Amino acid sequence: MLKDKFVILGVTGSIAIYKAVELVRLLKKAGAQVQVIMTKSACEFVKPLTFQVISQNPVITDMFEEPDSFDVEHVALADKADVFLVAPATANIIAKIAAGLADDMLTTTILATRAKKIIVPAMNVNMYENIITQRNIETLTSTGAVVIEPATGDLACGYKGKGRFPEPADIVEQIEVILGKSGDLRGKKFLITAGPTREPIDPVRFITNHSSGKMGYALAEKAVHRGGEVILISGPTNIKPPLGLSKYIPVETADEMFNAVMEYYPKVDVVIKSAAVADFSPKYFSEEKIKKQNFDMVLELKRNPDILQELGNSKTHQILVGFAAETTDTLKNAQDKLKRKNLDLIVLNDLTAQGAGFGTDTNIVKILYKDGRIEELPKMLKKDLADEILNRIYAFLEQNRKF
Repeated sequence: MLKDKFVILGVTGSIAIYKAVELVRLLKKAGAQVQVIMTKSACEFVKPLTFQVISQNPVITDMFEEPDSFDVEHVALADKADVFLVAPATANIIAKIAAGLADDMLTTTILATRAKKIIVPAMNVNMYENIITQRNIETLTSTGAVVIEPATGDLACGYKGKGRFPEPADIVEQIEVILGKSGDLRGKKFLITAGPTREPIDPVRFITNHSSGKMGYALAEKAVHRGGEVILISGPTNIKPPLGLSKYIPVETADEMFNAVMEYYPKVDVVIKSAAVADFSPKYFSEEKIKKQNFDMVLELKRNPDILQELGNSKTHQILVGFAAETTDTLKNAQDKLKRKNLDLIVLNDLTAQGAGFGTDTNIVKILYKDGRIEELPKMLKKDLADEILNRIYAFLEQNRKF
């Protein structure tokens, strides 16, 4: 959602300003154009040249600099902005914006813009919790500005509490979520499954697989960024859930995932089953740890519920997307699964292809449609593939809307 967006970043005189340099880098990496405006006090902490190099734009520090064109600069910038971000925002700048004061380039430009305003406070905990600061924040939010809460922890002043500048990556993700509310998938309800399941043998052992959850989490994150209302049901992973989810439901076993999926299935428009659910689980569970013996042990397995089959059998209005991870007869097996489970499309992973499958940041897939079409995609990052899959789901949604 940040690609080709014009972001004005207002930087103020806080010790957290050094983190704003990384914030600019991440905004640029996400595809945004960034124009930095610094207050005079901000320039006491970091030289404008630093932001100029990272943003690849001249930094504005003085309202009365010689303009490059005849345009009134603060008005021209205000009109150009898609997002006006103030980070870090001191108590002083929050008070000035809330009061409508306009005595420097930052405050005049933010007062003149109709762009989405996002404020990231960073200050001493007592200043942040002061009733006057909180009243000013309430004033800003009442006018439609979004205030991202500061983090809690050790502060530069020696205090401990709320007031830390959030991690720049988290700020970028929150901006993506905020902008995504007007995206092409807005209002559509998604149920996405991710990760492996664990089927317990005894209190310390279980059966599982190599799924990392990266593909499912990428799909959930991108769907949120495009305005979707996303329920993510996940087996055990080491991945932080994306910001902006409607609901996050952690599960362990195939039975737990089955129950969670079936509970929410009637309420959603799209289901993407990217989880690697175990087909079998131990027939018997030992309440105590099984001790090593001097002979081989036979482990009896039972079939787990086929979640995707059940979804296909009970499908009404939903768009149903499955994944197939195959090593032999890949196309034939995926086509069979697509038909047998009543899917709208299936994403085929050939696990023997280098750069595809479990645990990697990239994937190589074929997309098979119920009308017989087969689309082969090149190797790409899983986050980029997530957008490609969502593009095809969007086309299904648009087609269904016409009828």
